[in-house]
Formats: sequence, structure tokens, C-alpha cells
Amino acid sequence: MHLPTSVGYLLKEASSALRSAMEAVLRPLGMNVTHYSCLELLAQRPGLSNSELARGAFVTRQSMNVLLVALERDGLVSRAEHASSGRALPTELTPKGRRQLATASAAVRAVEVRMTASFSDVERAGLGDLLSRAVSSLRADHPTA
Repeated sequence: MHLPTSVGYLLKEASSALRSAMEAVLRPLGMNVTHYSCLELLAQRPGLSNSELARGAFVTRQSMNVLLVALERDGLVSRAEHASSGRALPTELTPKGRRQLATASAAVRAVEVRMTASFSDVERAGLGDLLSRAVSSLRADHPTA
């Protein structure tokens, strides 16, 4: 395998560079990528459970639970005291959480714009399509991924 042309290696390198750039813009806001991902997921799908958030943010349930306790303590999310069904406690953003997310989203969007600044609109759309298809192909072979 020739690393400079290996698609898997290049994806990992791009992922690492993206994460580092995101961490750099989120750190001054008192956030990290997992914190941001959790807030973004809740903005898009209010009421997600701890397990659903953990899957969406690519962390363990235990790590997400620790994060949710901190976010609730800081007034960024609220969780029901009792589950409406089952054991899962749905979580929602508070107004303070929405304000923090808006600031963080602008910072993260600026990173994405910088990352793709040398791409044409067609290339940008094509990259998104190719990455989505790559994920679908891998998940088709291993549905639990």
C-alpha cells in the first residue's frame, strides 16, 4: 500500500486535520468537538436519548452521560426527570444551549469553508456525494457499523 495515494489513509489524514481545526476554533468557546456534536444533534433532533446521542457523536454511552451531566449543570441542556416510556430520558437544548450552538456552528462552518476554499461548487458537491457513497458501501457490508 502506498500511503500518499491510499484513500483510507487520506481520509484519516483529512479527518485528523479537520478535527484539529475544529478543536482550535471550539476551544476558546469552552467546547470540544464532542460537546459541539451533541448540541448540534439535539438542535436537529430534540429529545434524543443518551444512547442515540452517543451513537451520533461517535462516543460511548458512558462518555455521553458524563457530557450530558456537565451540559445540564451548565444550563445548556435539560433532561426530563422521568422517562415518558422505557428508561431513556429525552434531552433538549435550553435557550442558553441554542446561543452557544449558534456561535460554535459559525466557527465550525468557517473551518469547513476554509477546508474546501480551493474547490469549485461542483467539486464540493462531488466530494459530499463520494463520501456519502463510501459510507453507504461500507455500512452495506457491515450493517452494524
